[in-house]
Amino acid sequence: MAKYLIKDLEALSGIKAHTIRIWEQRYGILRPLRTETNIRQYNDDELRLLLNISFLNRNGFKISRLTQMSVAEMEEKVKNISYTDFEYHNQMDALVLAMVQMNEFKFEKIVNLNIVELGFEITFERILFPLMRKIGVMWQINTVNPSHEHFISNLIRQKLISAIDRTDPVHQAVSKALLFLPEGELHELSLLYLHFILKKRSVHVLYLGQNVPIEDLVRSCSLFKPNFMFGIFTSSPYEEKIPSYLSKLSKAFPKCKIYLSGFRMVYYKKNLPANIKIFKEISEIKDFHYKAEDSAL
Repeated sequence: MAKYLIKDLEALSGIKAHTIRIWEQRYGILRPLRTETNIRQYNDDELRLLLNISFLNRNGFKISRLTQMSVAEMEEKVKNISYTDFEYHNQMDALVLAMVQMNEFKFEKIVNLNIVELGFEITFERILFPLMRKIGVMWQINTVNPSHEHFISNLIRQKLISAIDRTDPVHQAVSKALLFLPEGELHELSLLYLHFILKKRSVHVLYLGQNVPIEDLVRSCSLFKPNFMFGIFTSSPYEEKIPSYLSKLSKAFPKCKIYLSGFRMVYYKKNLPANIKIFKEISEIKDFHYKAEDSAL
């Protein structure tokens, strides 16, 4: 069973550590163990309980009332709200709870209900991608372990691949786009979503996916002859290597417009080669003009 510090509970639940301590003393809702140095340690059950309390408290339930409820009662109320109230924070909290519980059924149901209510694109842009950013920060500060991130990432990946497969084949393409992740880059959710967006807008997509060396891009482009290239740089290349990488990329494809995004690129401040542009959000691609003769964002 996992062990959590009070700072972990604060990061996951949004409840300040000071408030958690007060609730412990006043209501006895959590009973953490203590280390030899008197540091509080919480288990999985206490984390889930606090997440339920946080969710319901934010939805108008007073803490004094919540302390009178059983765990089953709380879970039922959380389920009812998350399945009917599509307010952004409620959905995020419900999905974090599903992640902590490793509850695939709950995660799938919440996501599917949001897709029906809000549509596929809004669900991804307003809920699932912000959720992944939040989980990424939690992982960096050791609040969640890699298995949580992998659990959620794989479920979202399945959704994207299924959506791409269901999108009608492109018979009369307005243009051609090659999608890739640079060598060493494995984070492909944003690129998969970009594939969905482009295919839905009648762009013929060649999806190369993860970890593609420039030499392989050259060979692929010589056969496919794309009008545009799109890449997502999340963790690779390293910051000090970006200028030389962009220079090589630009020289390898002088007649192709190249659009890049991802954590490594949105904060990049140095000058760019003339045929490379940065887009900060995937949603910007919706306003992109896809005709082969048009190359401006």
